[in-house]
Amino acid sequence: MSISRKEFFRQSIFQLGKTIVEVAGSVKTLSEPVPTIPPEQGFTPHQQEDDLLAQACNEHCLARNCGCLACAERCESQAIMVVMGEGIRIDAARCTGCGSCEYVCPTTPKAVRLVAKPSTN
Repeated sequence: MSISRKEFFRQSIFQLGKTIVEVAGSVKTLSEPVPTIPPEQGFTPHQQEDDLLAQACNEHCLARNCGCLACAERCESQAIMVVMGEGIRIDAARCTGCGSCEYVCPTTPKAVRLVAKPSTN
């Protein structure tokens, strides 16, 4: 079977157009409303937790190598300081225990955890 060059390109373009129409049709049928997360399932930081304190776990922290600043940027009380090559340091006097740093930490296991404050007896 031999076809001319012109016919070959005509069939190729026709097949390409047909494929685009099929893909567009399937995308339209699959596009459904994006589910939204109800507010009660999202993160809402604690107002202030007197018995909780953020604790750094620098062996999992990305700030040691790549400069991840997620927790430091999210901390409203500015209790977290990033030390390149080491990880993060948390100022216990400033930490409110809200948990937003733990929530935004991208690592698994988390490099920032909320723990109970040590008792001062």
